[in-house]
Amino acid sequence: MSGNWSVASLSLPTSSVATAPPNTSQFPPLTGWEAPSFTRAAQFRVGATFILFLFAACSNLALLASVWCGRGRRLASHLRPLMLSLASADLMMTFVVMPLDMVWNMTVQWYGGDTLCKLLCFLKLFAMHASAFILVVISLDRQHAILHPLDALSAHSRNRRMLLLAWSLSLLLASPQLFIFRAIRVEAVDFTQCATHGSFSRRWQETLYNMFHFTTLYVVPLLVMSCCYSRILLHIHLQHLRDRAGESYLRRSGTDIIPKARMKTLKMTVVIVLSFVVCWTPYYLLGIWYWFQPDMLRITPEYVHHALFVFGNLNTCCDPIIYGFYTPSFRADLAACCHRTRSKASLRSPDRLSVQQGPHSGEHEMDPATNNQAAGD
Repeated sequence: MSGNWSVASLSLPTSSVATAPPNTSQFPPLTGWEAPSFTRAAQFRVGATFILFLFAACSNLALLASVWCGRGRRLASHLRPLMLSLASADLMMTFVVMPLDMVWNMTVQWYGGDTLCKLLCFLKLFAMHASAFILVVISLDRQHAILHPLDALSAHSRNRRMLLLAWSLSLLLASPQLFIFRAIRVEAVDFTQCATHGSFSRRWQETLYNMFHFTTLYVVPLLVMSCCYSRILLHIHLQHLRDRAGESYLRRSGTDIIPKARMKTLKMTVVIVLSFVVCWTPYYLLGIWYWFQPDMLRITPEYVHHALFVFGNLNTCCDPIIYGFYTPSFRADLAACCHRTRSKASLRSPDRLSVQQGPHSGEHEMDPATNNQAAGD
């Protein structure tokens, strides 16, 4: 199934088609098979994915460091685990899905063996489920914070339970990958591919499997998130109607007037969710089209498949950008890091060393200390 679009193998090279099985008594034969190649469109995909990989790795590691040990520690105790989990899921996508996709497109066939085939396909789906489910947890947290602001004391333990459930479900739903993927070798043409070919006796079974993961990866999270933010918008609308009607209520935090900080967090999570929907919707729609009309692979230009997958990966880069836009502490951590880096670079430069060794070097000895102190404030 290497070239066939599937949720189970989202990052497989679309230029490859399913490989013929080594034993036709065990696996159903394939017709019309031809060896794939590293096409110009696939080269574009590798180059674009590499750029996204560099940016996503740096930005998400910076986000993780900021929330873990930087100024991001000032976040509310129930928000920190959410942002740490979101950054961790994005890093899994960055360091598992993207490198595998790049290498696999370049090598075309599979050289990693059967065990690595199963493991990496499992990790891919695990990372994608985790990313989607954590967005669901964030949406549920925002809904509870706006609709039930007086339950803030229980938010920390509630979010931890939901996060544990999200990671556990991701692990469970991705586990079938360990059984349906295998390295299949075609002796006649000396070609090996990591594919699900032979794991399903009927095409409808494979389609059902893909539709199930499409539902858990996209449909269910989208419905839950839409429901959460619809209830939030309805709540805010009702508050405005009450204010216009002149009704007087006891002013409590988040009950009649949503605090500015809470509203800012709400806007941030809405944009994060919208980026997930915008980035992945085209690729999922392409998948649905393929499941019901497999001939679309021959109708649609190859670069369209590659471009839509790269666009989906863009979501991994969006989260730290959105977080930084709404969170001054993250921007301050980045500024401090850049300031510290420039200070170290100036210390190592020959001009700087020659100045310090001159007759007036005492006038400059305090600069590094001053710079370091400024960077730490």
